[in-house]
Amino acid sequence: MMNLPEFKPRPPWLGGDLQTLRNMIVRPVVRLGHWSSSSLTFPQEDGDCLLGTLNQADKTGTHPLGLLLHGLTGSEDSLYMRCTAQTLLKEGRDVLRLNHRGAGPSGPLCRQSYHAGRTQDLRAVLGQLGQQWPTLKRRGVFLVGYSLGANMLLKFLGEGESPVPIRFAVSVSAPIDLLRTQEAIMRPRNRVYHSYLMNSMRREVMASAQPDEVRDRRWLMKLHSVWDFDEYLTAPRNGFAGARDYYNQNSALNFLDQVAVPCLVLHAQDDPWIPGSIYRGYDWRSNSTLSLVMPHSGGHVGFHGVGSQIPWHDRCTATFARGMSKAG
Repeated sequence: MMNLPEFKPRPPWLGGDLQTLRNMIVRPVVRLGHWSSSSLTFPQEDGDCLLGTLNQADKTGTHPLGLLLHGLTGSEDSLYMRCTAQTLLKEGRDVLRLNHRGAGPSGPLCRQSYHAGRTQDLRAVLGQLGQQWPTLKRRGVFLVGYSLGANMLLKFLGEGESPVPIRFAVSVSAPIDLLRTQEAIMRPRNRVYHSYLMNSMRREVMASAQPDEVRDRRWLMKLHSVWDFDEYLTAPRNGFAGARDYYNQNSALNFLDQVAVPCLVLHAQDDPWIPGSIYRGYDWRSNSTLSLVMPHSGGHVGFHGVGSQIPWHDRCTATFARGMSKAG
């Protein structure tokens, strides 16, 4: 696997929970001011508008554009998005940090919201990028997704339709089986995580332009679980029969066989949110474009390893990108 670095957890961040929580405890600052920055808008057919921030470092104009997809309740300014952007910019690559529909600065411009399988928005964004930058037909794009955004990425690749060439992709901590992930999140040992997610999801809805009945605080407080959120909000607003139907139709596990783009899949066996057994249950050898690397530790989008302050998944992404460039 192109000599990917080995992962060994960096003390004192030992175990899946500390790996997951490290950034919330330390609160590191990642600065991107060294590189040029511009805001991009991506109007959607229904009137909603997605926003993203483009940082540019590719002076040759030859490398594929990196497009980063955040996870649940994240945004372009999530620390993991900024960390990856900084790593890739130092490699001389252009990076677009996209806000999903209704997330971050896109919130006030959207009456609908993103979900784990809303790949049509990603396809629309890529189409507009191709129109604005004709060189992308030659350069192409590579995708990096985290958590829910990584599930969306894998589903998108499995669907196989893109208006611009996708050269390669990296998936980090994807909940490829949404039902089993939801069940894991609701375990008593994960009650702190679950409470954090619920509070963040409520705040995200309140900051959006969704209808008043959706943004009713009293109604939102009656939703006591992620399942409730998906059963009474995500599913009916997106044409699914309920939470279970939403999970079944959008889990990336159902699309992995069809992925035809080189994709590095990273997941930690001690991820407290997404059981490693989900990954072990799929035959990764059946699709040669997928390369699973699953260290014993790393938590959920953590991967704070010895030897570098750069997260291990970012070092793997940079190494994979260099290898794919040479192969191309």
